[in-house]
Amino acid sequence: MDNRPIEESGSDPLAAGPSTEARALPLRLGLAARLRTYFLAGILVTAPISITFYIAWIFISFVDDRIKPLIPERYNPETYLPFSVPGIGLIVVLVGLTLIGAATAGFIGRFFVRLSERLLNRMPVIRSIYGATKQIFETVLAQQSSAFREVVLVEYPRKGVWAIGFLTGTTHGEVQDLTEDEVLNVFLTTTPNPTSGFLLFVPKSDVVRLDMTIEEGIKMVVSGGIVTPPNRREPNEGRKVVSRTRAESPA
Repeated sequence: MDNRPIEESGSDPLAAGPSTEARALPLRLGLAARLRTYFLAGILVTAPISITFYIAWIFISFVDDRIKPLIPERYNPETYLPFSVPGIGLIVVLVGLTLIGAATAGFIGRFFVRLSERLLNRMPVIRSIYGATKQIFETVLAQQSSAFREVVLVEYPRKGVWAIGFLTGTTHGEVQDLTEDEVLNVFLTTTPNPTSGFLLFVPKSDVVRLDMTIEEGIKMVVSGGIVTPPNRREPNEGRKVVSRTRAESPA
């Protein structure tokens, strides 16, 4: 009797190749990983755009809700249109501020501004608020000012630990007179809210000026270091600061 069929049927199953289910498992895992990657990529693309439009829509709606009731019906385009036009209030605000700025540039406008300032300066509480607000806006919006235009690196809250801050100017007045070294005003922001933070008076020699822009610095602070700007310094240029500080620190 021929035993060849018996030998073939009795072959070791372990010597055979992988089963169909075993081969399909890596394919399923690969497909799931690709789908997960595509899903995360979709979030990265749509989330910033959606959040930006959402915040812009909230701001426009906020301005429209307060400015539209002040517009006479004959000048309101929505009176003649069957649909609502978003952004009318914002346009009115921009045009109004531009006209006010143009009016104050003349002699009559400057006269009324000086008269208003004299009246406000005679009010005990109002003059303090008005003076502080005016000084802040003049410092931030002045073209010749370098406030909020430079990102720096300072050691905070202790030696060897570095934090990103924003240079707001050179210290003057009583603070500088009582300080031996020349100090700078550094605004140290918090993460993820860059509008809050601490005002530090740091010696000029301890401030490391960075090449990143103010926008890149804010993005790095808000993201908690996830978004890192490119290094524009020469190789090993930034490491000298860290090594120097560690060498000066006590053992």
